[in-house]
Amino acid sequence: MIHSTACVSGTAKVGEGTKIWNWCQVRENAVIGTNCILSKGVYIDSGVKIGNNVKIQNNVSVYHGVTIEDGVFVGPHVCFTNDKIPRAVNPDGSLKQANDWEVSPILVKEGAALGANSTILPGVTIGKWALVGSGSVVTKDVPDFGLVYGNPARLSGFVCKCGRKIIKECEVCKVKLP
Repeated sequence: MIHSTACVSGTAKVGEGTKIWNWCQVRENAVIGTNCILSKGVYIDSGVKIGNNVKIQNNVSVYHGVTIEDGVFVGPHVCFTNDKIPRAVNPDGSLKQANDWEVSPILVKEGAALGANSTILPGVTIGKWALVGSGSVVTKDVPDFGLVYGNPARLSGFVCKCGRKIIKECEVCKVKLP
């Protein structure tokens, strides 16, 4: 299902069962897996790779160089960045072009959840089943099952696949601390 107001490039690949809601834009050569949800106002840049069963909430910008694995939740207004030295112009004043900067990739691993309004800086990996608190600014890698929050985001514990904070082992899903 692609909403009539969404703009999806003819070279983008969209998996079966994926829903792309109003005012979304999916650029050329993006790959979106099966059974995903792209909510209102989501922007998917060229070449972005999104796995299966991913839920991306309203007004999220997923820029070139981002890979999101299966089962990831991306809360409303999350912003992925991809340029460690952002400038609109070169030192000579000319407008920067595609070859005037270097993409710094971001990887969000399986099952991770990113809280509303979090910002993910260039070159970061978010581990499997990790949880990023709302409003956090993630400046460095997050371990598998890591719970981070703040500005800058700091590791403050671990969560299980259920999302509960755990001390040794989750009673529900039996995940043990790494």
